[in-house]
Amino acid sequence: MTRLIVWRHGNTDWNAASRVQGQTDVPLNTLGREQARTAAPLLAALRPDAIVASDLSRAADTAAALAEVTGLPVRSDPRLRERYFGQWQGLLLTDAAARFPEEHARWRAGDPDPGAGIESLDDLGKRVGAAFSDAADLVGAGTVVVATHGGSARQGVGTLIGWDHVALRAIGSLANCHWTELRHNDAHGWHLRAHNVGVITRPAPAEPV
Repeated sequence: MTRLIVWRHGNTDWNAASRVQGQTDVPLNTLGREQARTAAPLLAALRPDAIVASDLSRAADTAAALAEVTGLPVRSDPRLRERYFGQWQGLLLTDAAARFPEEHARWRAGDPDPGAGIESLDDLGKRVGAAFSDAADLVGAGTVVVATHGGSARQGVGTLIGWDHVALRAIGSLANCHWTELRHNDAHGWHLRAHNVGVITRPAPAEPV
């Protein structure tokens, strides 16, 4: 049995401000570092065999908190980066809505390819799903923790379990430093065991941007 723990990074100032991060390299803030330190012992208790992280610092530094507890190295994989948000990156979400009203309306409605240079959900799912599969292959019958981002986590999980973007809209976004647990066996393939697990330290933003 393979267990995959998909862990969203801790809070950043851009999360707190509802500013679109996408693939911009925004560091953890004080709260984010606290969240990572709080979550690390809980994840260490799952006895991970490997840790893999997005190369963006907010995810890499979140993973480093777990590495400090477990002594495991962190493998970096740029395929685990957040969805690329094109012309929205760096904008407040309210400004993106004002400057790109049609694209924002499509994004809000769940359009998988809303425009404005935003990466399609199909492309996102393929790259993150491939990274998840490769991470799982590192451990075989074991546990791997993957530190990634909110949108990437949801779409990558959907790719592994075979849910399309419509079905995935029914799953709530991961809060900062919370995780999803998937398990795989030869008889049933990948299946969802838990979602949005973690310790709430302060309210999380509604949007995984």
